[in-house]
Amino acid sequence: MTTPQRPPFPPRRPRRGPNSAEGDGRTTGHVPAVPHAAGDGRHVAGQGQGQVHGHGAEDGGHGGEGTGGGHGAGGGHGHSHAHSHGPAAPVSRHLRKVIAAILIPFAAAVLVGLAVLWPGGAPPHERTGVGFDRQTQQATVTEVVELSCQSANASGGTPTGDTSTAEGSSAVQQAKGTCKRATIRVDTGDDKGRTFEEIVQPDQTRQLHEGQKVVVAYEPSAPKDLQYSVTDVNRRLPLALLAGIFALAVVAVGRMRGLMALVSLAISFLLLNFFILPAVLQGSNPLVVAVIGSSAIMLIALYLCHGLSARTSVAVLGTLISLLLIGVLGSLFIGWAALTGNTDDNTGLIHGLYPSIDMSGLLLAGVIIGSLGVLDDVTVTQTSAVWELHEANPAMGWRGLYRAGIRIGRDHIASVVNTLVLAYAGAALPLLLLFSIAQSGVGTVANSELVAEEIVRTLVGSIGLVASVPVTTALAALVVSADRPAQAAGAAAGAGGGAPARGGRGRRRKR
Repeated sequence: MTTPQRPPFPPRRPRRGPNSAEGDGRTTGHVPAVPHAAGDGRHVAGQGQGQVHGHGAEDGGHGGEGTGGGHGAGGGHGHSHAHSHGPAAPVSRHLRKVIAAILIPFAAAVLVGLAVLWPGGAPPHERTGVGFDRQTQQATVTEVVELSCQSANASGGTPTGDTSTAEGSSAVQQAKGTCKRATIRVDTGDDKGRTFEEIVQPDQTRQLHEGQKVVVAYEPSAPKDLQYSVTDVNRRLPLALLAGIFALAVVAVGRMRGLMALVSLAISFLLLNFFILPAVLQGSNPLVVAVIGSSAIMLIALYLCHGLSARTSVAVLGTLISLLLIGVLGSLFIGWAALTGNTDDNTGLIHGLYPSIDMSGLLLAGVIIGSLGVLDDVTVTQTSAVWELHEANPAMGWRGLYRAGIRIGRDHIASVVNTLVLAYAGAALPLLLLFSIAQSGVGTVANSELVAEEIVRTLVGSIGLVASVPVTTALAALVVSADRPAQAAGAAAGAGGGAPARGGRGRRRKR
């Protein structure tokens, strides 16, 4: 029984035309005897010899070089090399110059603004001892003893007031219930090691227990036994642990890009704490400070996370246009609705300490900074979608890219607007509960300044987000499709001597 001899390798489908490259990213050269030579570095035995070098150039470089030679010697061999670094960036040199002509002056203006408005720190003031404007120290609860509230209260008498009111009911409960006497030790400051006692009422929201870390307020002008009082719980450990879990999750999933996102987040907080807040306190225009600070955060975050490329630059342009729209609409409607920005104890304290601060301008600055984070997400997503659509179908024109991208953007708009509205509603939930308890009508609730601020903040930010989708999609479609003539010219040149290598098994380069 004879075994049929199989050929040393299976026959392959011949390529169309000399120096042709199929869409799988492999590049071949013309070999007369063997019409197939894979461009992924494999060696094929056969007659003749061919060699191809394909280089995927980025940003206007040459598309590829092809050399091929056939030798008719019977015992020859086929040999092929391909050097492909991924798809060429679909941006011509002219468009890169146009983008640079817009963004470089903008970045220079941001740097000049940072240099001119950079503060030397928050201006000093005498502490009022009210709210956050108090001296605080860290302390520890060393002992907690239960005792009757009647013996603990200074008045000693049992209240006989009306128990139908919240105040009267609380007073009776405090008189008849069991209180706690906590001993607290100061752990920081000049009075380190000093102890004081504090009575904890049974209906008090924050109950103390032994070993608990707390924050105490210090008032030097008060009597010595009343200088310290517990003002809050020390939450540094759980917050630090949660931040560590967040950082690990971001790096584990995002890897290097996640690490860069954390770095950009840290830089954003530094700019907020060392530029935006002190500059506003020193009397600079809050709107100007917010525009310069948010622009610096935008440039650093986008380029650091997504790389210095034309795709990122388009996202920056889309974000910038949307921020300008938010600033114009916010300024118009905050003034038209006569929103002062001074609506609670915190803003009232700020206005009392620094009367020169424009509180309505501070409100507008908050709208711009609050919208920036969501805008980055929308613009980067839309730009990436258009780029990937172009990679999937390079023959698609800018109108087709825009229509496909805007279909993706509509889903994005629905989710982002809903997220923004619910975020503001969640932040104002206690206020909405108060209006519900008072059985106020919708018109009355919306007309109050506290709620009107949130309505203007939400709607202005949402309009900017909605506008960012068509603006960014149109910019990305125009930029990504503008390089098609250059690609066609490269293909024509490749027909004569070498084909531009597009795709490949090598590592993809940034676009």
